[in-house]
Amino acid sequence: MKKVAVLLVVLLGVTHFVSLGRCEEDAEDLGAKEEGSEIEDDDDDDGTEVKEENGVLILTDANFDTFMEGKDTVLVEFYAPWCGHCKQFAPEYEKIAQTLKESDPPIPVVKVDATTSSALGSRFEVSGYPTIKILKKGEPVDYDGERNEKEIVERVKEISRPDWKPPPEATLVLTKDNFDDVVNNADIILVEFYAPWCGHCKRLAPEYEKAAKELGTRTPPIPLAKVDATVETEIASRFDVSGYPSLKIFRKGKAFEYNGPREKLGIVNYMSEQAGTPSKQVQALKQIQELLKDGDDALIVGVFSNEEDAGYELYQEACNNLRDHYKFRHTFSSDLAKFLKASPGQVVMLQPEKFRSKYEASSYSLTITDSTAASEFQDFVKKHTLPLVGHRKQSNDAMRYTQRPLVVVYYGVDFSFDYRVATQFWRSKVLEVAKDFPEYTFAIADEEDYAEEIRSLGLSDSGEEVNVGILADGGKKYAMEPEEFDSEVLREFVVAFKKGKLKPVIKSQPVPKSNKGPVKVVVGKTFDEIVLDTKKDVLVEFYAPWCGHCKKMEPDYLALGKKYKNEKNLVIAKMDATANDVPHDAYKVEGFPTIYFAPSNKKQQPLKFAGGERDLESLTKFVEEHATKLSQKKDEL
Repeated sequence: MKKVAVLLVVLLGVTHFVSLGRCEEDAEDLGAKEEGSEIEDDDDDDGTEVKEENGVLILTDANFDTFMEGKDTVLVEFYAPWCGHCKQFAPEYEKIAQTLKESDPPIPVVKVDATTSSALGSRFEVSGYPTIKILKKGEPVDYDGERNEKEIVERVKEISRPDWKPPPEATLVLTKDNFDDVVNNADIILVEFYAPWCGHCKRLAPEYEKAAKELGTRTPPIPLAKVDATVETEIASRFDVSGYPSLKIFRKGKAFEYNGPREKLGIVNYMSEQAGTPSKQVQALKQIQELLKDGDDALIVGVFSNEEDAGYELYQEACNNLRDHYKFRHTFSSDLAKFLKASPGQVVMLQPEKFRSKYEASSYSLTITDSTAASEFQDFVKKHTLPLVGHRKQSNDAMRYTQRPLVVVYYGVDFSFDYRVATQFWRSKVLEVAKDFPEYTFAIADEEDYAEEIRSLGLSDSGEEVNVGILADGGKKYAMEPEEFDSEVLREFVVAFKKGKLKPVIKSQPVPKSNKGPVKVVVGKTFDEIVLDTKKDVLVEFYAPWCGHCKKMEPDYLALGKKYKNEKNLVIAKMDATANDVPHDAYKVEGFPTIYFAPSNKKQQPLKFAGGERDLESLTKFVEEHATKLSQKKDEL
């Protein structure tokens, strides 16, 4: 036993010395590494050295301008390390670098990591990866061709020629000297009102120019133009330009709002559509019959003797104002006029067969004369477009169902042959009630299309085949208590709403037990109490917990709250708009963060914080500019 003990002591002693030896070796190695680190640190790299990777030069914010000095032509790729397209393009780009290196004279090929060299990414308006630009004497030329060696090399060599000059802009530049002449003589022209400092304008510029080039080759061409609204203030004021960029379509000098996309293909397609007449001619009775049998929207047809008919031109002009929201037709056929029971000079509106009912007229008509105003035609169209009970869908919601109050009946809406009878069965129940409440809009909607809306009404788990909600003014919404649906149940619900006996459904987090911080927390249930308090001015931020911009702004917003904490009549507040309903339409939240100032005397007309930095200085200026009840003098704040 003693021998075993002695042996153990010896073994422990050996282990200790071995460990100590290892620790000393590790310490020596670490010391060597630290000494090496010190040596490396002495070799101070200021980031200006141009490195090379497989023939491609690597430039950064620090060395870009220095490298570009004196260079005639340089090919530049802006990339992101995580970008799949960039990784796929890398071997091709390296081949391009080798080819251009061997040209006479050699042409440098470089790449810039736009995620780390953000100043360059911003300067060259890089919005996607990879972005390829050819710099000619420091001026960028966009490359929009195929990303292969042959086409890129050809384009670079073309631009590198001493006699190469950039083509003139396809976009016309308008000033007070030529605006009226150009616009008044154009059958159609798209005009952008911009500000040179506007970021959105800078992002639009290349897409707008590409669209101008393509539309310029169309027969006949569709011109695109631009106006610097900060210089041509009189023109901007004349056409109520209040933000940038503002795009307007002009037809022989008359302005129409541009409601299309803001990228090349979208602009081209939208303007090509706009260039045609707003009304399409129908010649055969079969065309009208098919539209009535299978259509989803009201059929609007202008009946005329011929194109020289006095009302025809007025009709086309009136249609232009509504062409984005309605489809118009016209005919010169006497047979179609007979079928429509219309005389030349009349506009007829009919509902598709599936939306007709015994409670409403089968058609409506308006006679077009020399004295018919465009507004009269618009009122006629808007008044009769919707049937008594229409089909609300995602595709027509924003155009047709914006009127409030809107009574919506949700179930499995399907007008295909197999389900048409069941769909019309429930719709007939709604019709019986809708006929007695002409002041409200009624619609049916598919429960799957509006699952999120049903959830917000608290009806997802109702267990009923049919559910009902009312979307009212100010963003308020009301849910019918789940019970077996019939016309009388619906009538009772609508009557209760009309008498003000219903309580709105509001999604809300719990009301905070303590709310004494410099920034007040608003939830759905306390919105009216805090934000709409007519005794106080309120600045409210609508945020999302996951929003990076919101997180970045948080310290400045908190500092703002602390700055005004002693102001009894000013509240700095915030609301998580993902967890709470914003129960008033005047406070629209379309992105995060959205900030509104609600003056004590104009709660239904809040002022939106737009543009500028979301820092303490800018927020303070915004508050002081609009506050109605600040006790401290501005120069003291």
